[in-house]
Amino acid sequence: MAFEGLSEKLQETFRNLRGKGVVSEKDIDAAMREVKLALLEADVNFKVVKQFVATIKEKAMGADVLKSLTPGQQVLKIVKEELVDMMGGANSKLTFSPSGFTVYMMVGLQGTGKTTTCGKLAAWLKQNGKKPMLCACDVYRPAAIDQLEVVGKAVNTPVFTMRESNEPLVIAKAALEEAQRKGCNVLIVDTAGRLQIDEALMEELVQLKKGIRPHEILLAVDALTGQDAVNIAEGFNEKLGIDGIIMTKMDGDSRGGAALSTKMVTGKPIKFMGTGEKYNALEPFHPDRIASRILGMGDVMSLIEQAENAYTEEEAARMEAKFRKNQFDLNDFLEQMGQISKMGGIAKLIDMIPGISAADKKQIDFEKGKKDLDRMKAIIQSMTNAERENPNILNASRRKRIAAGSGQTVQSINQLIKQFDEMKSMMKKFNNPAALKKNKLFRGLMG
Repeated sequence: MAFEGLSEKLQETFRNLRGKGVVSEKDIDAAMREVKLALLEADVNFKVVKQFVATIKEKAMGADVLKSLTPGQQVLKIVKEELVDMMGGANSKLTFSPSGFTVYMMVGLQGTGKTTTCGKLAAWLKQNGKKPMLCACDVYRPAAIDQLEVVGKAVNTPVFTMRESNEPLVIAKAALEEAQRKGCNVLIVDTAGRLQIDEALMEELVQLKKGIRPHEILLAVDALTGQDAVNIAEGFNEKLGIDGIIMTKMDGDSRGGAALSTKMVTGKPIKFMGTGEKYNALEPFHPDRIASRILGMGDVMSLIEQAENAYTEEEAARMEAKFRKNQFDLNDFLEQMGQISKMGGIAKLIDMIPGISAADKKQIDFEKGKKDLDRMKAIIQSMTNAERENPNILNASRRKRIAAGSGQTVQSINQLIKQFDEMKSMMKKFNNPAALKKNKLFRGLMG
């Protein structure tokens, strides 16, 4: 996950600072040296790092910090504020044309995930009440049109193609008419990329921009390329004039420097970040939430939004009713595992929970957790519906049959049923205030 190394180093630095009752100028200098090294190792632009550290040091040396009862916390607060500012302050939202019909032009180099990002953006727009159409204007890359059609089918979005033409402007203008005729209110134009920025590419994009007058030009850049991503963004902005950036592959092994540097270097905001291969893995970029994640403060708002997206109101109400009546069965258990996957998996959810440090996350075996979930799914899917609804009927012969069908051991099935029974027992106690009062854990929490 992006920012992992940076997060661990910054959290360690501030843990040491918070442990001091009194903070001196020497302590601030030492902490700032660590912050500077951590940012440079994360591939943040050198000029950005220099300005960032100087600003923090100046603010941290103020009397209200040094004489504070919690100086370490005060410095941490300053760092978070400056991180947010570095990434652009508030979330820069995607804007829509006041005319009611919006055109987005997606640009970028080859290999950045531009075409897939077009599909992710279409899925996000549909989720937010829009009717998008995709337009295939990459007439050079072999199978580019086919790829966009596959993407469109995956996100249930119409794709406009004109295979007989090799003129992007002609195709885009025809797509504009077709989209409006079909009642769509957004057109996403997937343009051609190159292995590097060249005059031919830029001239074509400039002509396309003049011809279709997009409401926003969005640049897809690969987070894994580090400072090259920032340089590419700067190049596109100078020659074409972009409105926002979509940082792709943020779930990969990137150091995060591009996301931290881009706004200050180019002046253009990151609007979205790609956080996985699935078409729902596109998140609006919130600088304050990213800063909180980096500093180990969690990201409760994103966690809530992920849950809201995974569940409809009806599903949430139905599940709550089952919890209250203690009617939760293995079908529901299977559904919950599916929702975890829908929300990005265990690793992504853990990343958003406050109080879990980068060091704590390193101790969690996420791969084992994923394998355990897959194993439990296989076991439940090998059961009959009657067995899922009432696990009490699972005698020895039934368990042997399920073990053979799921490729698991009888011991694994016994373990799953035990975990499920413990979960149901806990739910029953939460619905019984008297039982809760007798519970040692509950008494400890309530003091």
